[in-house]
Amino acid sequence: MRYPRRSPKTRASVRTRPSPRTSLTGAVALALVLAGCGLKSGSPLVDDVVPGSVGRGEPLKGASLTVTSKNFSENIILGQMIGLIFKAAGAEVLDRTNLPGSISAREAIINGDADAMYEYTGTAWITYLGNEKPIVDPQQQWQAVRDADRRNGVTWLPQSRLNNTYTLAISKKNNAKYRLRTLSDVAALSQKDPSAVTVCVENEFAAREDGLLGMEKAYGMKIPAGNIQKMDAGIIYTQVSKSDSCLLGEAFTTDGRITSLNLDTLQDNKHFFPNYNAAPVIHTATIEAWPAIAGLLNPLSARLTTAIAQELNAKVDVEGEDPHEVAKDWLIEEGFIKEG
Repeated sequence: MRYPRRSPKTRASVRTRPSPRTSLTGAVALALVLAGCGLKSGSPLVDDVVPGSVGRGEPLKGASLTVTSKNFSENIILGQMIGLIFKAAGAEVLDRTNLPGSISAREAIINGDADAMYEYTGTAWITYLGNEKPIVDPQQQWQAVRDADRRNGVTWLPQSRLNNTYTLAISKKNNAKYRLRTLSDVAALSQKDPSAVTVCVENEFAAREDGLLGMEKAYGMKIPAGNIQKMDAGIIYTQVSKSDSCLLGEAFTTDGRITSLNLDTLQDNKHFFPNYNAAPVIHTATIEAWPAIAGLLNPLSARLTTAIAQELNAKVDVEGEDPHEVAKDWLIEEGFIKEG
């Protein structure tokens, strides 16, 4: 089975990150289907790139490595970054990014059908490892995930400051009136003037204790049921920006449309939502065979931030650019790799 890369003019998924708590039953079933149609499929990276600030001496010369990702813009971009750095460092690279769902890419890493990808600490902690409560401190959560995942043959490299977590968004125009900065501010407004707080969310987010229901309880929000509208994620950003029917909307902190649609995002000041810091995960046997991988990817993760992710995601989701070219251009601009 082959997963084609999007055309440069094709807009990527309207969602920046799928729900981190996707049903495991459906996802595992999908992974089994993928296994049946061949997990070794993919396209060789043919880019003529050479080392920049990383990869000098081609420490991966002789390696044949497979990179993977989930099927949303940000994760595809990050997967392409790994592949291009591996390629510049001398490896032959098979591109198996854009796999549908979280579990298919996860299983590829565990089974050794793929060698590397970027994963999110909150997704691993809650969805894969089965914990119910997030760890508030992002570094402690990463450490807990790293330690627990060793038994699965997965090695976590240091995380980035890129944190793709949930938030509520509001247009700057509307926020000039309400001056909301935190979710506690939303709770205060909902108690003072319940009719003012209209919220647009996805069906799944609206129904889950780790979504809107739990957030309302954690913050003491009083949002009338009639003030909650359920709609597709891709519509929410536009509705918050242009419609008076959605004062607030479910959003992801790294979504490129936050800047392009002139939105503010609100701080989760009680740390209800998990941290979703992106970090490279490597099939353990791979990094044991090629330990130089850590030195190649650690500088990349150290540079990645939420703001940078917003900028890169916007190039794909708003401007319609190809995730591969977005990743390559940024790596060259930052000096990590060079054109050959």
